[in-house]
Amino acid sequence: MSVVGIDIGGANLKASDGSKSISKPFPLWKQPEDLAAELTLLLAEFHPFGPIAATMTGELADCFPTRAEGVRFIVDAIQKASSNRKIAIWQTGGEFFTPEEAIEIPELVAAANWHALATWAGRACPTGSAILIDIGSTTTDIIPIENGIPISTGLTDLERLQSGELVYTGVRRTPLFAVSQTVNIRNVKTPLAAEVFATMIDVAILLGDRPENSVILETANGKPATVQEARNRIARSFCSDCDQLLEAEVDDIAQQIQTHQLKALSQALGSVLSTQALNLSTVLLSGEGEPLVRKLLDSHFSSLFQFEKLSMTQMLGPDHSGSACAFALVKLGSERL
Repeated sequence: MSVVGIDIGGANLKASDGSKSISKPFPLWKQPEDLAAELTLLLAEFHPFGPIAATMTGELADCFPTRAEGVRFIVDAIQKASSNRKIAIWQTGGEFFTPEEAIEIPELVAAANWHALATWAGRACPTGSAILIDIGSTTTDIIPIENGIPISTGLTDLERLQSGELVYTGVRRTPLFAVSQTVNIRNVKTPLAAEVFATMIDVAILLGDRPENSVILETANGKPATVQEARNRIARSFCSDCDQLLEAEVDDIAQQIQTHQLKALSQALGSVLSTQALNLSTVLLSGEGEPLVRKLLDSHFSSLFQFEKLSMTQMLGPDHSGSACAFALVKLGSERL
């Protein structure tokens, strides 16, 4: 029977059975009481039998007083939605837990999705040193791999933040002021308003890293993800609008902000590489931020290493790559459950 992998984040729910992958927005921190019902609807898109392999990052949502309580809540929601299927929860020891074990030792299952992805993706580079760079909507994972096995310095989010293996920056939900505090406008160093007027999806649209889409409303102001609306939102980040700032000026602001983001990612990647002393031979590119990964490698590291680039999007297709952790769970679960 086919395994269904589910990845429960704080802002998105992702699921896959290996042939189909689905990602849907779900603001867990706003409506945790609806999680079980949303998971039920999501699982209804797949074969009704077979095990569920799960991982999570949603336990960090601030609707939960502690991460351990978040793990308990999410595991309970999975059980309510499972229709008595077998449930397995991935943990950073490299194996699956039962729901009871996950609740008993929540530290190992909290934010373990990156480890599931790296464990499976590492098979694409079974020998030598590699790095998996997965840039999503909110965060970036930089995961060192040696002979196909993840060798991360940190296992918890705190440890990974400290090592540079987790960078809280992404290509969709990250507010602009969290990436850069100032930019140059008309030769004047200008601070950004510390308000969520615009996010990195607006930068990605203006710089051509993702197509505009009038249907997508997951933006700072709930208006469409189009070029014109992106410019409006970015201008608002400077307490201004597109009557005051020229289109070319707003586009230049977007470029400056992305440059700041690339600098932060470069510092983190450099830290990981130096800590692990890797003789890098392969870089695995993953997530909806693959275009940003390519810019990072081309602008900061192409002269330092001779490495092969392996794109998860090219290997799996955009739908599976966008839900890569859930897809990886399917593969791991099919072998172990």
